[in-house]
Amino acid sequence: MSIRVESDMHRRRRSQNIGVAVCLVLFICLVMVLSLVKITNSGPVEGYDHAPRPALADELSQ
Repeated sequence: MSIRVESDMHRRRRSQNIGVAVCLVLFICLVMVLSLVKITNSGPVEGYDHAPRPALADELSQ
């Protein structure tokens, strides 16, 4: 037999914790969506690898 008394303070804390959890999940979803949109909408990306690239040299000479 367990004694389980839930006061008003426990209910308020639980609702606040649920609110914080929902906000965190929404923030994580927002960051993921923005990252996916940025990745899928970007064109070809060339990293700087300390090697001459003819495509870049042609663009700079024009």
